[in-house]
Amino acid sequence: MASKTLSKETAASRAKSGHEAAAFTPERFEKELQDLADKARSDTFSHRLLDQLNIYIRIILLLGFLGLYSHVSQLNLSPVYGSIPSSIWHAKLVMGGCFLGWAGNTFLRDSFPVALVKVLPMVAACIPGLQHYLATFSQTFGAQWGPVITEGLTLLPLAVFTSASVADYWEGARLGMLPGFVADAGPGIGSWALFKFFEKQLGLYLPQIIGKLLVFTRLGFEIILAFAYMVFSPSKYLVYVAFPFIHTFFLNTHLQSQAATQRLMSSMVTDNWLFIERRESVTGYVSVVQSIQQGFRAMRCDHSLLGGEWIGHRGGPVSEPIYGVFAMLEAVRLAESATPVDNKDSKALVIGLGVGTTPSALVSHGINTTVVEMDPVVYEFATKYFDLKENNPPVLQDAVSYTAELAKTAPSTYDYIVHDVFTGGAEPVDLFTLEFFQGLHALLKPEGTVAINYAGDLSLPPPKIIYRTIKQVFPTCRIFREMPPDTETINSKGMDFTNMVIFCRKSDELPLTFRRPTAKDFLQSPAREEFLGLPNEIPESAMLVGEDEGILRKNETDKLAKWHETSALGHWSLMRAAIPAMVWERW
Repeated sequence: MASKTLSKETAASRAKSGHEAAAFTPERFEKELQDLADKARSDTFSHRLLDQLNIYIRIILLLGFLGLYSHVSQLNLSPVYGSIPSSIWHAKLVMGGCFLGWAGNTFLRDSFPVALVKVLPMVAACIPGLQHYLATFSQTFGAQWGPVITEGLTLLPLAVFTSASVADYWEGARLGMLPGFVADAGPGIGSWALFKFFEKQLGLYLPQIIGKLLVFTRLGFEIILAFAYMVFSPSKYLVYVAFPFIHTFFLNTHLQSQAATQRLMSSMVTDNWLFIERRESVTGYVSVVQSIQQGFRAMRCDHSLLGGEWIGHRGGPVSEPIYGVFAMLEAVRLAESATPVDNKDSKALVIGLGVGTTPSALVSHGINTTVVEMDPVVYEFATKYFDLKENNPPVLQDAVSYTAELAKTAPSTYDYIVHDVFTGGAEPVDLFTLEFFQGLHALLKPEGTVAINYAGDLSLPPPKIIYRTIKQVFPTCRIFREMPPDTETINSKGMDFTNMVIFCRKSDELPLTFRRPTAKDFLQSPAREEFLGLPNEIPESAMLVGEDEGILRKNETDKLAKWHETSALGHWSLMRAAIPAMVWERW
């Protein structure tokens, strides 16, 4: 029995040896050698270089996409919340998302059944619809939490998956020749530095092209980026982006197309509002709307009103403004001087156009008036929809550079200067610096008068800083607010947000006084009858009390920036009281 068993084992062993011998043929040996040779040839320096180059290019593209989306996300929130409230938590959310994605890269990779980079197109495609939906809750969320909630559900996931995908790509990079600490920390630090570089550079170029073409709009950029992610990471899962794209192209009224605009117009009419025209431009999202019920037309830029007029009062010499402050600015020509100048012989410079209320009135009085406005769309809409009157072509340039150059070439040119710039709840600081006011001082004639419109919260330091800065240049000033203080709001909310006009003279030899306005000054306007007399003066002592925080110079603008958040949040609430939430939300 044992011999029989042994014979069986021997036969099996021999059969196995015979099989191996048969398998190890010269042909197979030659094939294996060929495979090894092919592998050796493929593992050349150039192949390795191309492989590494592909990794770095994909890392750079992902960080560039996120750098652009960082700006586009804020642009899409600005019409609903304003640029400053939208920025309060923005940088922290992006940083937090990048950290979570980088630190949680392994966990995310194990949790998802697909490569993390395949998730990015789906996230990007869903963002426009989510933003559109969440905007309808802006009144509930408020300006402080609305941007946080919106970007927490849109930009934050995009940052997480971008950072995690970048970390995945870095694992394929050959960093063995680098010192250990550089190989460990370098990818993370380098990726963050590269992202911030792209974010900064794209932020410089984006305002130059926004609104130039249909695709170069807020929503247009989001669509471009969604397609870019799809091309970057194609997969069978892209079928799931079909519904988000259908919503964006057929249901999202923020799309700058004729069909979307018509849908928006129809929906607005049902709520007794006319939507007249909209455009995206260098200063923000600009649109013209009209209240059917209340009878006024207004122009907005992002979440702020540039001005408006009462439609029922059309037909007179000038339009009837919805805000009295614009009529107050016209009192600049009522300032008394030792040698009065006739209207036909005087010249005025208006910095900031809005809907054109003040320059139109100056032109109606026969004053040679020049307007400086940096946004061509604001000028176009003021001309088309607000009956702008002109006797000089507009200067469509940045006021800072224009007035600085003009002060050198044409000093003492103007009898009147009106400084009326869009604030949006916070000062455009370059237009309120000591250096800018010094330029205006140079442009003003010796007996000329400047009127400066300022909108802000008088309970905060910025108005006092601005006034002290003005007083460094113009020694004789008086301040008037549009409406009397609202004691109830001041006591309950600690806020005193108002429009005010600061009138100043170059000389302190004579006090600043105003002649009594006449019927001719009123231009058949009830608002001018009420406000040209400047009924609500603020004592200068009220602007000089409290801690002296100095003046504003062009290299010290952070002095005001720290107060912008508080002021902008208060301004947002006032804008929601002036025009209903649904108008702001629908753009």
